[in-house]
Amino acid sequence: MRVLIWHVHGSWTTAFVQGPHTYLLPVTPDRGPDGLGRASTWDWPASVREVAPERLRDEDVDVVILQRPHEEDLVRRWLGRRPGIDVPAVYLEHNAPCGDVPLTRHPVADRPELTLVHVTHFNDLCWDAGRTPTRVVEHGIIDPGRRWTGELARAAVVVNDPLRRGRYVGTDLLPFFGAVTPLDIFGMRVGDVPGRLGMPTARAIEDLPQARMHDELARRRVYLHPIRWTSLGLSLLEAMHLGMPVVALATTEIVEAVPPGAGVISTRTDELIKALKRLVNDPAEAAELGKAAREAVVDRYGLTRFLAGWEEVLGEATR
Repeated sequence: MRVLIWHVHGSWTTAFVQGPHTYLLPVTPDRGPDGLGRASTWDWPASVREVAPERLRDEDVDVVILQRPHEEDLVRRWLGRRPGIDVPAVYLEHNAPCGDVPLTRHPVADRPELTLVHVTHFNDLCWDAGRTPTRVVEHGIIDPGRRWTGELARAAVVVNDPLRRGRYVGTDLLPFFGAVTPLDIFGMRVGDVPGRLGMPTARAIEDLPQARMHDELARRRVYLHPIRWTSLGLSLLEAMHLGMPVVALATTEIVEAVPPGAGVISTRTDELIKALKRLVNDPAEAAELGKAAREAVVDRYGLTRFLAGWEEVLGEATR
């Protein structure tokens, strides 16, 4: 099968392109948002092909994966076909709804010619899709293996653009956690965070390749997930694969992803602060919770189950 998909979410796409198909990625000279092409920081197979927009009409596209509303117009202009009518199409929604939750209407609501695929059951519950059929294919992770050593008595946080995203990703909570244990904040545009938030023991670590980032995360004793409102972060699942214990806000899909014994989750920040301090100072308990976290995440968020779910979705769309 020849699948047209834009490079929007690198970590998710890395798992998706491990499937048995040919994946066509638009590429433009500036490698902008609508033509980013292949990833530079992830290892993708040769079945992922870059195609210039002007060449897409020459390609035999079997199905289109839409991820942003304006991509429908790109398909019409670049392929000369209407998604869901002239070419099978699936709309993949990565995000939790925002705005007037839980009344938020999805951009493809009442579109029975499409299938709307969510990455979590929470997102499926909270988006209003109207008459559009929906499916859930939970995340899949390429297993990096158990790497946790916990040799550094620090907590790791992974968040991109924390100053702009603010309360959504719990940036305002970091000083409270940082008061009881040193934090290492990984991600894009995190360099100013320690100084701006007045966190003398925090460190910012930007833009590491994925393999090195996994190694560095695994050296930290605990994974801290302070995010209030977003979809289920792949970095959390990756940390659990590494064997890291988790301390997280019990919001959105977290209550499903982190079962009892795999970490500490709560909506009470005082309880999370106590748990973080305890685990950073107790390597044995951290190791025990991290072992359980890895067992749980490998079972539920493995790559085989993820790819099988997408085979069902693509098979139904092209039938």
